[in-house]
Amino acid sequence: MTDSEQPDDDSMREVVERSRSGAPAVGEAVRDRFSSDEVFQRIIAAADEEVTSGSRELFFSGLAAGLAITITFMLYASLTAATDSHPILSVLLYPLGFIYIIIGGYQLYTENTLPPVALTLERLASLPTLLRHWSIVLAGNFVGGGIGALVLSYGGVFTGDTVDAALYISEGGFSVGTVPLFFKAAMAGLVVAGVVWVGFASTDSVSRMLVVYLAFLAIPLGDLFHVVVSFTEVLYLFFEYSIPLYGAEISLYSGVVGFVLPVLLGNTVGGVVLVTLVNYFQTSEERLEEARFEGVSRRLTVPEWVFGRAAGRSYVPILDATEATLFAGEGYRIMVPITNPRTDGPIVELAARLASSHEDGVVHIVHVVQAPERMSLSSGDAGRRIADVSAEGMANLRSTATDYDVDVSTSTVVSHRSFEEMFNMARRTRPDAVLMGWGDDQLWSAARAERPIDELTNQLPCDFLILNEHELDTSRILIPTSGGPDSDLSAEVAKVLADTVGAEVTLLHVVDGPENRGEGELFLANWAEEHGLEDAELVVDDGGDVEAGICDAAADKTLVIIGATEKGLLSRLVSNSLHLDVIHDVDASVLLTERPSSRSLRERLFGSGRRATEMAGGVERDPEQSEGTDVRAAGTHGSDRGDGAGGNGGSGAADAGGAEGSEDAADATVDAVLDDADENDDDEGADDDADEGPVDEQPHLDDTFVADHDAADEEAAEEADAEGTAAERDDEAGDGR
Repeated sequence: MTDSEQPDDDSMREVVERSRSGAPAVGEAVRDRFSSDEVFQRIIAAADEEVTSGSRELFFSGLAAGLAITITFMLYASLTAATDSHPILSVLLYPLGFIYIIIGGYQLYTENTLPPVALTLERLASLPTLLRHWSIVLAGNFVGGGIGALVLSYGGVFTGDTVDAALYISEGGFSVGTVPLFFKAAMAGLVVAGVVWVGFASTDSVSRMLVVYLAFLAIPLGDLFHVVVSFTEVLYLFFEYSIPLYGAEISLYSGVVGFVLPVLLGNTVGGVVLVTLVNYFQTSEERLEEARFEGVSRRLTVPEWVFGRAAGRSYVPILDATEATLFAGEGYRIMVPITNPRTDGPIVELAARLASSHEDGVVHIVHVVQAPERMSLSSGDAGRRIADVSAEGMANLRSTATDYDVDVSTSTVVSHRSFEEMFNMARRTRPDAVLMGWGDDQLWSAARAERPIDELTNQLPCDFLILNEHELDTSRILIPTSGGPDSDLSAEVAKVLADTVGAEVTLLHVVDGPENRGEGELFLANWAEEHGLEDAELVVDDGGDVEAGICDAAADKTLVIIGATEKGLLSRLVSNSLHLDVIHDVDASVLLTERPSSRSLRERLFGSGRRATEMAGGVERDPEQSEGTDVRAAGTHGSDRGDGAGGNGGSGAADAGGAEGSEDAADATVDAVLDDADENDDDEGADDDADEGPVDEQPHLDDTFVADHDAADEEAAEEADAEGTAAERDDEAGDGR
């Protein structure tokens, strides 16, 4: 056989690897270890679960680890006394407390110099999140170690020679200089963080435990120092021997500042620099490539990474790019988060009006159900039952939207985090706009898309419209404006409502005094012409008080549309937000509008003027399939509906009222599911129905359940088409007569 006739080695190997027996190809060994990339992926997955844990869980896990460290100190002292300080025999049981921690899955500070730091290096968690995680775990460790030291001192656990041995061990660190203490602690940090890496690289428990034992045995044998053990020793001296608070060579102050603090810094540097960074850079650039998609960045932006709270599943769900890609081919899409299908009809109707101005308008209704903390959503059973009831409850909302000739899709989100999950849904699916209600009956009580602290960190994923409605009536609209992208969005909304339901629009501009009135009138006239509102009434208030001017002009108006404040965070914290005052001072409904911006950190802190509107990178929409974020786009869908579809809630409000009884029952069913879901996991029939219910599209989120109601949406669309066809036939028959 010539060389050209030789079979390709790689293809032959693939054939062998796919053999029924699973035997490896010649020259290949059975794979018994993970690659560095795979180890890193396992660490990232574990860190993702840890950093998204609640503060209570983290603290008490750290507390348990601190108590376990007490076992190490107790056995070290006991064996030192029993073996007459034998250098090897006295430390044989030193690793037991650490083994407890590893097997029990407790949170030890020195172990957390690897997983959450790796997550932060990948920009999947922010620096404040990392510091929060460290602080809570370290506090739990110290409290646990302190309790253990208290028990050892006053509980009579140590007797005879053991007391002297404990004193000898505890005083050992005070005689070591700061520099050698730091480097001894750095080596201990290397040992502990290295154990974590090797633990994730191990394929069996026996190997893992052997590595843990030998590694932690190296700490006393190498005369190294661990911060939690050191803290426990200092507190033992304080409780047992009443060392002074300060002013002596051995005092509580010198123990904490001169002993524990250098050990803490050394452990941190040793774990982060000598283990995490080294292992991070020895992985390939594709270490998480299979979890990313072309054109979509799952990482935090630099401001979010430095200042933000986002971390793990709360920011970068695995399916974010997939969902965004699926939705990217649709037309102009408005997402409407709701909390009550019975009362949120007017919000859905307003969204349908805005979407109807586009040829391919879509309204995505998302019912957000806040689950109690005690409810586990990881199995999906409770979430599935809630989603089934939710799908039925949204029937009238579907008909409300389809009356405006727009496509409708509905989803249910069951989550422990209501506001955050709504925001995440917008980030993942990338709608053109989000229209959400605000009020005392809503789960989200902030009257702004970005809460004050988030002003520094978060980029809005799309246009946000926040409605505080009082029996929504869009017949007479007031738009206060001083220019800017958010006022542009207000004008776009008003233009749609003027074209579709004949709304009367009034524009208001406030100037500082009568001498500026002419300039204000010129500005307002030009602004109206630029935004297609030439027929609007123009009002210039020369009183200089913006809030008072808005309240006066809104006296006979039914809807006030206000752009987001242009002030920076520090200015807003001093003067509060104009929105919150105006909402309570006017009798009309208020719609807040906010457009994504790319302001610098300086502008976010101190800004008081215009904002840039470059949007952060995301899924690119096909211009032929979507008209972007301009809600004024040409189109006359619904323009012939007249006042009957406009003023007081229209058909949507009527439908909601007509279905009050059935939706009350649906709400009661949801409440019942929330109350007993955690008690009925073993009910008969639950497994039988599992395959028939909606499938959680994000099973990796153990505190969120998401279900899309495609079947119900398609059925509603077919019914709407059938009704439309029947109406056309009746019209034709009438014309024939």
